[in-house]
Amino acid sequence: MGVADDFATTHRPTLDQAMQAARSRTHFSAYPETPSGKIYGEAAKAEAEAAFNSLLNRPFEPGARQIGAEVSPWGPTFGITYPALDVATLVARAEAAAPSWAAAAPESRAGVCLEILRRLNRDSFLMAQAVMHTTGQGWAMAFQAGGPHAQDRGLEAVAYAMEELSRIPGTARWVKQAGKEQLVLDKQFRAVPRGVGLVIGCATFPTWNGYPGIFASLATGNAVIVKPHPSAILPLALTVRTARAVLAEAGFDPHVVQLAPDTPEAPIATELATHDAIGIVDFTGGPTFGRWLREHVGGRKALHTEEAGINPVVLHSTADFAGLCRNLAFSLSLYSGQMCTAPQNIFVPKDGIETNEGRKSFDEVCAALAAAVDGLLADPARAAGVAGAIQNPATLERIAKARSLGRVVRDSAPIPGQDTARTATPLLLAIEADACEAWGEERFGPIAFLIRCPDAQAALDYAAGSARARGAITALVHATDEAFLARAEAAFARAGVALSENLTGGVFVNQSAAFSDYHVSGANPAGTSCLTDAAFVANRFHIAMARRPAAA
Repeated sequence: MGVADDFATTHRPTLDQAMQAARSRTHFSAYPETPSGKIYGEAAKAEAEAAFNSLLNRPFEPGARQIGAEVSPWGPTFGITYPALDVATLVARAEAAAPSWAAAAPESRAGVCLEILRRLNRDSFLMAQAVMHTTGQGWAMAFQAGGPHAQDRGLEAVAYAMEELSRIPGTARWVKQAGKEQLVLDKQFRAVPRGVGLVIGCATFPTWNGYPGIFASLATGNAVIVKPHPSAILPLALTVRTARAVLAEAGFDPHVVQLAPDTPEAPIATELATHDAIGIVDFTGGPTFGRWLREHVGGRKALHTEEAGINPVVLHSTADFAGLCRNLAFSLSLYSGQMCTAPQNIFVPKDGIETNEGRKSFDEVCAALAAAVDGLLADPARAAGVAGAIQNPATLERIAKARSLGRVVRDSAPIPGQDTARTATPLLLAIEADACEAWGEERFGPIAFLIRCPDAQAALDYAAGSARARGAITALVHATDEAFLARAEAAFARAGVALSENLTGGVFVNQSAAFSDYHVSGANPAGTSCLTDAAFVANRFHIAMARRPAAA
C-alpha cells in the first residue's frame, strides 16, 4: 500500500503532536479555526458558496433509488437527493471491503484517516455552508464546529486509537523456568476489528458528533456505515465522499465507508443496529432511541451514546456580577440552546447571592440575566449570528408549551429581520425548586429555568442530584467561597459531570475543546461513553493470540 504509506509518512508529525496533546491535555489544534482567506485561500469562501449552490436541486450522486428532503432552517429547500441502499447491500459491501482494511498496518490506516481529515479541512468553507443550512447554526459557528473543531475531534480519536494499538506487541518470546526445564513459547498478537461500525448521526452537530465514531472505528480497522439524520444528510454525505476518494486513491475498496441515508417514514437505524455484522454502534440523539439501543444492542455490541441531559448552573456568589450575567447570557443564547452542553437549570438561593455590587435578590438576579440576554441580542444581525436558527419546528412548539411552566422572566421571540428563517430567542422562567416535574427533564432549545432554592447548599444538592438521575454533560458554579467550590467539585465528580467555575470572560460552559476536555463521562444517563478516552477506542477491537513452542 504505497500511497497509504506515503500518507502515513506525510502526516506522522501531526499524529505525533496529537498523541502528545492527548497525553498532556494542553491546548492543541491541528486545523485553524479562523475562517481567514490567508489560511484557506482568498477565494475559498466564494468558491464554497458556488460549490454549495451547484449541489442544490439535483442528485448528490447517481443511484437507482433516490431519497432526501432537507430544508434549511434559514429558509431554502435543498432539492438534493441521495442514493439509498437496502441494509443487506450496505452490510454485504462493508463485509467485502473490511478484510483488506483490517489487514493494513495501523500506521497506514492512520495515514489514510489523516489525509481524509486534511481534505475535509481544505473544504471547511463548503462544510460550513452544509452545516449552516442543515442545522441552523450561524455561519461562523458552522465553520468552526462543523469544520476545524470536528476535524480535531476526528484526529483525537485517531490519536487515541494509535495509542492503544501501540500497546500491543506484534510478537513476544515467553520464557519460564520450570525446575530444570525451560519453557519457551513464541507468541503472536494481533488487533482484530470488532465488526462493521455504525454511526448514527444527529441533526444539530452532524460532523462534530459524528467524526469521533467514524475515525475511531476506521483507525482500529473497522469498516463504517454512516447513517445521517434525515434532516442533516449533506455534511456527512460530503464527509463520506471525501473518505471514499482517499480510500480508493490509497488502494482500498471505497466501501470501507458508506453513506446510508433514510427517511422519517422508512427509518433503517434499528435494522442496521441489530444486524449481526454490526459490531459497533455510535449514536448521538435523544434518550428514547438511546434507551432502545441500550436494551437491544448494549451488551452484545460496543455501544457509544451521547444523549440528553439537563445541564445545571449553581449561583452561590461572585466577584464579577456583570461578567457572570454576560457570560451566562451568551451560553443561553448560543445556537438557541440547541447544544448538548447548553445550560438549562440555574439554581439560585431564595435570599439571593453576594456579589461585588452588593447582595442581589433572587428577582434581581432574574432581571439582570434577562437584561444581559436582551443586550446581547439587541442588534438583529448579531442575534442571528449568535442564536442561529431553530433546527426542528418541534422546538418552537416546545417553547410555546413551556411558557406555562413558570413565571416568564424573559419571553422568547423571533429575531427581527429573519422572516424566512425559524428563529427564537431564549425563554427564561422563574420557578420553585419543588416543581421538579417542570425543570427535571430536558427542554431542548432556548428554554431555561431560574430555580428558587432554600439556600446555596440546597441549590448544589438539587443540581448534582438531577445530573445523577437524569444526566448532564456540563455544570457551572459561581462562588467566591473555596470550601463551597470544593464541595461542588466533589459532587459533580460523583455525578460524572464536567464542571466549570466562575466563568466571566471569553470561555463558556458550552465549549468543549478537543485534546483537553473530556466530553461526556459515561457515568450518568447523558451518555454511555466519553469523547475521547481510551475506552472509546479500546473496545472497537479485540486481541487475538497465537502461540507455539519456540524452534530449537
